[in-house]
Amino acid sequence: MFVFDALNDLASLLQSHLNDPWLWLLVFLFAGVDALLPFMPSEATVITLAVLLGPGDLTGLLTLVVVSALGAWTGDCCGHWLGRTFGTRATARLLRKERGRRNYEWATKKLHRHAVVLIIAGRYIPGGRAASALATGTLRYPFGKFALLALIGTTLWSIYAVLIGAAGAATFADDPVAGLVVASAVGLLLTVLIEVGRRLVSRHARQRQQRRELRAVPDGVRRPQHSVSQGGTDGGP
Repeated sequence: MFVFDALNDLASLLQSHLNDPWLWLLVFLFAGVDALLPFMPSEATVITLAVLLGPGDLTGLLTLVVVSALGAWTGDCCGHWLGRTFGTRATARLLRKERGRRNYEWATKKLHRHAVVLIIAGRYIPGGRAASALATGTLRYPFGKFALLALIGTTLWSIYAVLIGAAGAATFADDPVAGLVVASAVGLLLTVLIEVGRRLVSRHARQRQQRRELRAVPDGVRRPQHSVSQGGTDGGP
């Protein structure tokens, strides 16, 4: 009960300041800094405000879309600039954990063949937004093209988050806290599903590439390797 009481107090506080400029400034900053510090709750912030605004406040929801999209776009451009200016030094400082480095390596590989998809959709993968922004900068991806794709991506992301929040508010019109909890849970679930899907697709692509490489090896080369693995210079059965 303490958690719900705290959420009620937070919802009441935020609702009383929905028209204050500083609140929109926080939305802009959270959405922007999330490109460099992935632990910032940018999506949760957008969903929360969308729940509190409710589906009836179209002006407020549109303002939320614009402010969060521009904030996220500014953060993406800053990440790209850091990668372009400082290269791998920026990556080493901002992506210190093993997961961050893996995301960066993944983004670098994908950039060569799927740059458009990476820049637009990479933000839906945990840590993918920072990794893709830094990777595009480090590899000198054209800034003009990056900025346009990032603007498309941030706009779609902002609409997605606002729609989740507005749907939660519409479902629980008399209980904004319940709407907030459900909308946040839906957002988290979608993020998990996207990450699981990405892993499955990547695994399938690796297996397909391995099969393709195996078929490219002449039979005369493959057979001796197969007989050795059956057999026994390595002490196997």
